[in-house]
Amino acid sequence: MKIIGHRGARGLAPENTIASLKKALEHNVDEVECDLRVTKDDVVILHHDPYITHPNGGRINISTNTFANLRHHKPNLATLSQWLANSNSTALYLEVKPKVKTAPIIAELKKTKPANVSIGSKSQKTLLEIHQALPDIEKIVIHPWSGIIATHRARQLNTKRVSMNKICLWHGYIKAVSRHGYKLSTYTLNDPKKAKKWEKAGLYGVVTDYPDLFEK
Repeated sequence: MKIIGHRGARGLAPENTIASLKKALEHNVDEVECDLRVTKDDVVILHHDPYITHPNGGRINISTNTFANLRHHKPNLATLSQWLANSNSTALYLEVKPKVKTAPIIAELKKTKPANVSIGSKSQKTLLEIHQALPDIEKIVIHPWSGIIATHRARQLNTKRVSMNKICLWHGYIKAVSRHGYKLSTYTLNDPKKAKKWEKAGLYGVVTDYPDLFEK
C-alpha cells in the first residue's frame, strides 16, 4: 500500500509549502500530493483554496492577482517549479483544482519534463485537456462518492488510478475494484488500523495528513 503525503504533510507542517514537502520526505512517503492553482500572471502555485486569507480576514483571489502580490501576503507560498526541484525524485501527485487554467501547468511540465509525476483532478474537463497535451503522464480520477462515475471517467482517460473519499468506501467495494485492476486510493485517512484492513482488500494507497503514523 502506498503512503501519500497530503499537501505535503499538512498535519506536521503548513500545507502545500516546501517545509511540508520536506517533512513528508523525512517520513519516507511513497508519493507526495499537492494542490495546483494559477495566478493572474500564469505562475503555477501550490494552494488549496481559490483565495489567500489575509491576516485581517480578507480574501485575496489567486486568479486575479499576480504571484508577487500573493507572495507579499503569504511569504511561504510555493511554486510548482520549486516543488519539483525539492522533491528528490519522490513520486508526485499533482491535484489540479477545478476551473484552473491548464495551459500554464502543461507548459511547466513540458519544460521541466519531471519523472514520477501523476496528475489528478475532480474535473473531468481539466483531466481531458491535460491528457490531450500530456498523454504519457498518469492521470488520477478524483471522485468523492461514486465508484461508478469514477471508473467511467477512468476509462475515458485510459487510466486505472482512482481516488475516493474514505467515507464512501467499504471492504467489498475496495475488493471489487481491485479485482478489476483499478489502483484505488482514499483521502484523507489518518487511521493506520483502518488502512491496514483496507490494504488486505486491495487498497492501493492512503492520502494522509500524518505520514509519520504510517512510516515503514
